[in-house]
Amino acid sequence: MIKRCTGCGAVLQQDDKEHIGYTKDLSLDQCERCFRIAHYGDYQVVTKDNADYLNILKTIQQTKDLVIFVVDLFNLNQEVYALAKQIHNPCLLVLTKRDLFASDIHDEKFTSYLANLPLNIIDQVLISSKNNTGYDELYEKIQRHQRSNHVYVVGLTNAGKSTMINQLFHHYSKRDCEITTSNLPSTTIDMLPLPFSETLTIIDTPGILDHSITGVIDANLLKRITPKKTIRPITYQIKVKQSIIIDKLLRIDVTPVNSVTCYFANNLPFNRYYKEIDQLSTLQKHILEVPANSDVLIAGLGFIKIVKASRIVVYTLPNVEVSVRKALI
Repeated sequence: MIKRCTGCGAVLQQDDKEHIGYTKDLSLDQCERCFRIAHYGDYQVVTKDNADYLNILKTIQQTKDLVIFVVDLFNLNQEVYALAKQIHNPCLLVLTKRDLFASDIHDEKFTSYLANLPLNIIDQVLISSKNNTGYDELYEKIQRHQRSNHVYVVGLTNAGKSTMINQLFHHYSKRDCEITTSNLPSTTIDMLPLPFSETLTIIDTPGILDHSITGVIDANLLKRITPKKTIRPITYQIKVKQSIIIDKLLRIDVTPVNSVTCYFANNLPFNRYYKEIDQLSTLQKHILEVPANSDVLIAGLGFIKIVKASRIVVYTLPNVEVSVRKALI
């Protein structure tokens, strides 16, 4: 009988220590990898191809079941839209990490921004797992819109899917469930059915990998760049050409005259230079034509709002997506 890890969904096995799902004892419920993540913060990289995840999505498409499509408001990149095109089921759109943005920003600002996602959106809700807000509404909408006993959870890696599921079980289910959570990618590595009640099974799915900074840095650095409190935006009035460097991870060259507002973790150091510099020039260079009132998004790290149309040069770590979108705020 096949037994799956209750933390990540991998099939448990004790034949190959280097393969996913390894455990020393098949009577245990978790693989060794999930145990070490949960108890020691010892993350072991698992390399999977997005083709594996797309095959899972094809399986979901063959059903007419409700899909909870989870979107991280802080990392709303182009690959969210690409993933949305793969989902044809009715969708409950869940926007996570609401707590990272000031409370005086109306929720409608975010929901209206995502109204054009290529999804069959039947409802939506904003939640904060940190502040435990929005969950009563989320649970009520799951019950209202589920088409069968099965509800699937889909989203990019690190969007907050597993944390959301754990919160739902903690507050609304009589059954125990604690799936593995981590800020690093590919924590969930296979479909994971989680019996919630007699009439509901929540099926967690692996996060689709994106070109985020989370995939190219280690766990210690990721902890430092991940926002933990409401972001305090930093605005600069650009009157002369200058460069802004953020924590040796990002350089932005901005031409005058403009106003830029930076949305990053509050603890990251910022330095401004008013002359030609060489710092970080060996990083990957992106030259962007940015329309007025747009954001330059550095996937997984943060974004910069640009008020006036201009050419922006950005230097990032290799293989990190840099994109331009309509201003979120």
